[in-house]
Amino acid sequence: MTVRIRHADARDAQVLVSLARAVGSEPEGWLVAGGEWRTVREERRHLRAVRASPHVAVLVAETRDSVVGRLSIVRDGNPACAHVADVGLMVALDERRRGIGTALLAAAEEWARRSGIRKLELHVFPHNEAAIALYERHGYRREGYRTRQFRRGRSRRRGPHGQGALGVLGMM
Repeated sequence: MTVRIRHADARDAQVLVSLARAVGSEPEGWLVAGGEWRTVREERRHLRAVRASPHVAVLVAETRDSVVGRLSIVRDGNPACAHVADVGLMVALDERRRGIGTALLAAAEEWARRSGIRKLELHVFPHNEAAIALYERHGYRREGYRTRQFRRGRSRRRGPHGQGALGVLGMM
């Protein structure tokens, strides 16, 4: 399977909203605030703003058939942390473990280097072992946990590090 990584544009809004809703609806899925993603109109507006900013990128993984993955990278807005960017990654369920996450991470790391970013960080639920393994293969290291930081809907799920805990991983 051939995967092409490119910058997202406003024409991708519909498929990216569908991807986010699908991944966000998985029982252990991606963190979507309040359980709902942006509307297509809001996503289109967001993607246009991203294209105009040197501090943000949204990358997509595209197969011959469709967009199957998304990676967002955002430089920290605090001047003391301007060398840091936060990464968010999602891949369609039936496309995982095919190198798509790896390709998106490699593209994000290249964008970060060109943008003067020296550290990438991301947040991942501690029970998401497949994602943690992917990130660690790429040099990310665990830096800590944010307990009681995030909630998914009305969930009261408790893990070994408390409700809503996410591991913080960093690299570069």
